[in-house]
Amino acid sequence: MILQFHVRCFILAYMSIATKILKLPFLRLNRAKADEFSRLQVLNTQTANAILVMPKAQRRLLTTKAFAHVEIGSAWMNQTIRHANARTTVQRFQALPLETGHQNWTLHKVGETYSMAFGLRRGIKKRLPLAVHQASHQQWLDAILEGRASPGTVKLWCSRKGLWYACLAVSMEVPDAEPTGRWMGIDRGQNVPLAAATPDGPVLFWKAKRLRHIRRVYAGRRQQLQAAGKHHAVQKLDRHEGRIITHINHGLSKDVVALAQRCGAGIRLEDLSDIRAHAKQRQTTTNDAGQNRDAWPFFQLEQFIIYKAQLAGVAVEKVPAAYTSKSCHHCGALGTRKKHAFACRRCDYHAHADANAAQNIRDWHGLCCPLVLEAPADGAHGLPPNTVRDSAA
Repeated sequence: MILQFHVRCFILAYMSIATKILKLPFLRLNRAKADEFSRLQVLNTQTANAILVMPKAQRRLLTTKAFAHVEIGSAWMNQTIRHANARTTVQRFQALPLETGHQNWTLHKVGETYSMAFGLRRGIKKRLPLAVHQASHQQWLDAILEGRASPGTVKLWCSRKGLWYACLAVSMEVPDAEPTGRWMGIDRGQNVPLAAATPDGPVLFWKAKRLRHIRRVYAGRRQQLQAAGKHHAVQKLDRHEGRIITHINHGLSKDVVALAQRCGAGIRLEDLSDIRAHAKQRQTTTNDAGQNRDAWPFFQLEQFIIYKAQLAGVAVEKVPAAYTSKSCHHCGALGTRKKHAFACRRCDYHAHADANAAQNIRDWHGLCCPLVLEAPADGAHGLPPNTVRDSAA
């Protein structure tokens, strides 16, 4: 008797609208204007904190007329009221950046210089030039000027070095991903961050030695600073480490999408939702910053791959992760994995464990576990040993 169990895969629904945040510094912003931005941000934060102490019923009835005495423009105050009324557990804002909607700023271009006009104070509207160096940012700004992209909100943000930026939200239609019938399987791991099984057969690997080294070095520095009581330095070190990991993930995702474009294939990812809660790890692994799963940025890498693939018109599909690393790619039986080595006792297939998993993800057609059940021997109770002849995922 053969029993088969099927589970449908979860296909990522692709939207035809892509949204991106452009972080653009102001060009040659003088000290007077920077001081004005800082002063108005402090005023905006104080106003938001004054709203937080009000009862919720009173907050919802607030309009910009209640803050006519504040010199910040009504469009900016409207966003401040929304932030204070948002569902959040924050009791006090440390610093609330100024933000306004898409109808209260305009973009201009004179020659090769882009500028943005907005009225930060009531009755005063100025145009400030922007420093645009990346070609991708120029393409998005040109799309706004040509009407091919829709502008969103603008947020004035100050870095820790005192540099002011205009964070623009831009939405633009992108071509829908056309399924080609070819897929590239991506296996994410801690020892090997990415293993890509191309549709034509070869499997490519990206090494994680640098990631593990960074985690361990920064964990050691963090421990020394905590012992010395330098908590501010610990926070600064955490931010620096996060920026490095984010930069690495951007590079990995860019390589994956470019490889998929060259192969003319879509990208299949395993669904790793709630893996930290379900997958156990030893205490020795937890103590090792380079191997601790809690520090594994798999979700950030997934998001980078998805949005870069959307802009490039590459299809993305997420499949269940169950048994992708334990199943034999050749015969489908459950094999044994020891670190990077995978071995199948049924067909004697040996391969790199991550390469085998990437190939299973690439060729995934639904969870199917055929079971061959034999009749029990005479006088035996229950099923004989080795009843399960075939088990595949």
